[in-house]
Amino acid sequence: MTKNNELKKGEKEIKEAQLTPIENQYPDRDYRIDIELPEFTCLCPKTGYPDFAVINVHYIPDEYIIELKSLKLYINKFRDQGIYHEEAVNKIRDDIVETVDPRWIKVEGDFNRRGNVKTIVTAEYEQDDFNKSE
Repeated sequence: MTKNNELKKGEKEIKEAQLTPIENQYPDRDYRIDIELPEFTCLCPKTGYPDFAVINVHYIPDEYIIELKSLKLYINKFRDQGIYHEEAVNKIRDDIVETVDPRWIKVEGDFNRRGNVKTIVTAEYEQDDFNKSE
C-alpha cells in the first residue's frame, strides 16, 4: 500500500477480482481448454507458511468460457488466504462451475513438497447430461 493507504493498481485489481464469463463462439462442439497456472500461492491456515502449487484447469465449455485475465487475477487472490490444499482446489472448481457451467471440468493442484509431503488434489465436475469420453 502507498503512503496514503491507497492500494496500488495491481493490489486493487486482485482484491476486486471476479471470474468473468465470455460467450463461447463454438457451443455446438466439444473441445477442451487446458490452462496452467504455475505461480499459485496461498498460506497454511495453521502455520501461516506459504504454500506453492501449479494449478491445472482442464475443461470442455458449454455456453461460456473463462476470460483469462479474470482467472489470473482470481487465482492471485489466494496468496494471502489461509486455506488448505483440498479446500483451495475445490473452491476453484466450484467458482469456475458457478461462473461458466462447463460440460466437464477437472482442476488439479500440484503442491510443492513441504516437510517431505507431496500433495496433488484433483476435483472434477460433469453436467448431468454430459458423457465425457476420452
